[in-house]
Amino acid sequence: MADRSTSFINYDRLYRFRFRNVDQQARTDVWKVISRYLYDVMGRPDSVLDPAAGRCEFINSIPAIDRWAVDAVDHGFCDPRVTAIYSDLADVELPPHHFGGVLVSNFLEHLPSQEQVAGVLGQLYDAVEPGGAVVVMGPNFRYTVRTYFDCADHILALTDVAIAEHLYAAGFEVERVIPRFIPFSFAGRLPPSAAMTSWYLRLPILWKVLGKQFLVIGRKPLMPET
Repeated sequence: MADRSTSFINYDRLYRFRFRNVDQQARTDVWKVISRYLYDVMGRPDSVLDPAAGRCEFINSIPAIDRWAVDAVDHGFCDPRVTAIYSDLADVELPPHHFGGVLVSNFLEHLPSQEQVAGVLGQLYDAVEPGGAVVVMGPNFRYTVRTYFDCADHILALTDVAIAEHLYAAGFEVERVIPRFIPFSFAGRLPPSAAMTSWYLRLPILWKVLGKQFLVIGRKPLMPET
């Protein structure tokens, strides 16, 4: 029998179990709407990176010319036109000053320490071109206390305030902080419908009621600090 005492989480099995009752096509349709919104927030850059791409719903949906996805696991959903790298992000050598936009979605809370959050954002800072945007989205611990650690891969308790501090410390200018953006998960109250999601995104007043995930936008300065 194999020794599993030092094994890591099997993320492929974990996410298959987590989303076992979620229709993948409906999830993809909802993400297409969210992705268009986030791509507009970035400024519609030509080159975009998703450093924790998961099932690639975001990176597959946007019209950027140059699209990159990094994930530790190949879930089998990535568009073949996307440059896909299956590895731990820390082991990936990203091209410097290359990306006009980066989406960090539901990833930082999986890291084992605040120092590693800083390390990831520092790595992304080096990969983003001057004037490029980093958009960070994730569950806001302030509004998800009761269910936050129901996810087996959640380690750090993060809020919009902590993310804004991390982005600024990494060298980004904090452009916008939205403490409550979209619901916590696809099992929540947001229907898995593209039409309903589009309607929801046009009514920010609903975010203050249903939103459980933060959205924090940072931008790399055009000129480095002296």
